[in-house]
Amino acid sequence: MPSFAELPDPAQAGSSDELVERLRLLKAWAGDPSYEMIKDRVNAAWTAAGRPPSELARRSTVANVFAPGRRRFNPDLVIAVVEALHPEVGYVNQWAQALRVVGGEADPVAQVRVWDSLPPDLDAFTGRAEELDRLRTAMRAGDAVVISAIEGMAGVGKTQLAVHAGHRMVREEAVDRVLFVNLRGFHPDSAQPPADPGAVLDGFLRLLGVPGQQIPPGLEARAAAYRDRLAGSRTLVVLDNAATADQVRPLLPGVAGCPTLVTSRRNLAELEPATQLAVDAFTPDEALAFLTSTLAGLPVGTDPGAAGRIARRAGHLPLALSLIAGHILGTTGWTLTDHADRLDERHRARRLDSGVELALDLSYQGLPHDQQRLFRLAALHPGQDFDVYAAAALAGTGQAATQALLDRLGHDHLLQPAGPGRYTFHDLVRAYAVTRAQDQDPPPVRRKALTRLFDYYLVAAAAAMNALHPAETHRRPPVEPVDTPAPDLADPEAAAAWLETERPTLVAVAAHTAAHDWPGHTTRLARVLYRYLQGADNNDALAVHGHALDATRDSGDLAGQGHALIGIAIVHLRRGETGRGAGLMRDAVDLFRQVGDPLWEAVALHNLGMLADRSEDYKTAIDHWERALALVRTVGDQSAEAQTLNVLGIAMERAGRFVEAIGYCRDALTLARASGNEHGTAFVLNTLGTVELTSGRPEDAGEHLREALAIFQRVGSRAGEATVLDSLGLLHTRLEQPEQAVDYHEQALVIVREIGDQDGETHVRNGLGAATLAAARPADALVHFTAAQSLAEKLGVRGQLAEALAGLGRAHQALGATASAREHYSRARDLYAEFDTAAAAEMEKHLDSGSAPM
Repeated sequence: MPSFAELPDPAQAGSSDELVERLRLLKAWAGDPSYEMIKDRVNAAWTAAGRPPSELARRSTVANVFAPGRRRFNPDLVIAVVEALHPEVGYVNQWAQALRVVGGEADPVAQVRVWDSLPPDLDAFTGRAEELDRLRTAMRAGDAVVISAIEGMAGVGKTQLAVHAGHRMVREEAVDRVLFVNLRGFHPDSAQPPADPGAVLDGFLRLLGVPGQQIPPGLEARAAAYRDRLAGSRTLVVLDNAATADQVRPLLPGVAGCPTLVTSRRNLAELEPATQLAVDAFTPDEALAFLTSTLAGLPVGTDPGAAGRIARRAGHLPLALSLIAGHILGTTGWTLTDHADRLDERHRARRLDSGVELALDLSYQGLPHDQQRLFRLAALHPGQDFDVYAAAALAGTGQAATQALLDRLGHDHLLQPAGPGRYTFHDLVRAYAVTRAQDQDPPPVRRKALTRLFDYYLVAAAAAMNALHPAETHRRPPVEPVDTPAPDLADPEAAAAWLETERPTLVAVAAHTAAHDWPGHTTRLARVLYRYLQGADNNDALAVHGHALDATRDSGDLAGQGHALIGIAIVHLRRGETGRGAGLMRDAVDLFRQVGDPLWEAVALHNLGMLADRSEDYKTAIDHWERALALVRTVGDQSAEAQTLNVLGIAMERAGRFVEAIGYCRDALTLARASGNEHGTAFVLNTLGTVELTSGRPEDAGEHLREALAIFQRVGSRAGEATVLDSLGLLHTRLEQPEQAVDYHEQALVIVREIGDQDGETHVRNGLGAATLAAARPADALVHFTAAQSLAEKLGVRGQLAEALAGLGRAHQALGATASAREHYSRARDLYAEFDTAAAAEMEKHLDSGSAPM
């Protein structure tokens, strides 16, 4: 007997935990069956649907669905559990909608691709003369920003009109630059919800030259930065397929000289100021002109009005006309009268009232089998666009054959270009293709196609990472080769370009595989991309590793949880959320110790040591690093051993044990060179150089630092280059060559600000303060030390804060401000006393000497 009279309503859930609570209530309502019983019911249904035994649920996986504290759900499994407890179709659909609302859109809204160019224009754009004249007038109305909000029903050609108008402005040199985005306002796939304007602004700012690390986190701050970047420019902004005015408002430039085109199916009259332009279907004359131009030279047949009949059956809709024209051009031996008769027959037989539906059905039915199959399978792709390699993986065909099929689908207007070598669907066309796939391809066939696709992305991502970071290949999980074609990514430049192009797709793949029972693909993809994500956008890194964590918890993969926790922890540390990051890193240590993985336990310990060192807890840092060193030596990882010896060298140098420090660094350098890890070699060279500088060996220091700089510049490591430039600045200050020192520090400052490295900027600012003070420019030194103080206080870095305070004391003293000098010396002394007694004594000497009296 059920325990409750009423079923729990999932629509009332406003969070993941509330949805879990309603799932627990549903279990109680259904008589509280055991997890084992629910698992058996789920697996029976999945087996009947053709799912292989290797992909069936386990008891622990089912039990995890009912556990609170989840960031994301596996929708397939939750729906299967709901069906096992109460299989009424309408109720199951309520749960599907609740899952989309609570968890399904949180990450997808942040995934959006932006462009700095317009999609291709039609070769022979037809009609719309009145609309184009109104657009021209609106877009050129003085220096004021004018928004042309183009509205209308689906398929009337809103996007193509905006694109054509944009191309005309570019040709007439009315604008110098373009920003374009599809806002996905009405995408048929619930996994592709309307794009978050904050994510769009992130993409636009990157296209406008703002480094990812410098993009502010909040929507208002991003919008302000966006407008600042656009000020004084002539940039056309095209916001295609908008859902609401609220989605659009933050994306409006709001500055003179930057016209904006917005397309939407809805009336966006609340956008002000704006020129409202309602677009309807073609007029009969425009539709006839389109067909006459597109189908020029084809025989008419017995009915001179055949083209008019075709236009009427298409509802005079541009999309439908394009699809029908593509079909006609691909059909030989037929007259226009034959095609008109055929459309009339199909309309009567199928009772299709929509011109677009009729056109799609006609186009699809006229395709050869292999084109139909690719059309269906390509629509299953979880990303916004795809290339020939992804299409080949879905279809399981060769590159040349797939390219020919894509070209044909594009020629028939069933696919649209989305950038060089990339393809996408009109949302109506995608919806039709997905329906065809669901009707014609059994679930096992669709799952096999998607598995090939995810295998391909794993292989390509691994190839790219191996090209960029070959010394860490052994750390990445093994990836089996695939039979489908893949691009050549052996060249590091090509690898980096592929990763940047596919970044939104890879995040989408991580989300889809985690949510639809491909946990192994999610976790391996996250591990393969680990190093890349460390230098990528924090949101992307958090999304990928977050999906991996959810997938590993669902599958009970403890090692995978450890890898995901390290990735998430690093994101929190980069954001300055030290406590949370440290806690996650300690959890990772425990997990790797539990599963017996000494290498990754050492990696987590290494990171904990860096955290302790940053907090000037040198004893704890050394303890973590020595434990890490013992672990990496048991597995014989030379690269990891070199990194650990390197940081131990830093620790010894700070303790004043210079002989031991140099010994550690030299051992690290030998191992780094032997492992072929150029990044690691350069970092060790920098450490060795700074130790030699501190211990009074400036010539050796200069040699090693210059070699490190050359390596970092060769491999394109901006962060590493900044680190060494800062070290060279310190060297030249020590050599009493302050102008050269200032030059090196200023080069470093440019880089750390470009990449958003605030911790690095703290070091550079202190170095610049010391160099400008040595160059007898105390006012400049005051500026730099003050900036260092502010950053160090924000980040909680005590060592750099104490150095900044001591520098401010010296700068004020040089300016004759003795009271301020004494105040800063006193604060520096008190702070140094917490972790560096020698430095505290030095500050006490300044105070006792009377050089900074009250």
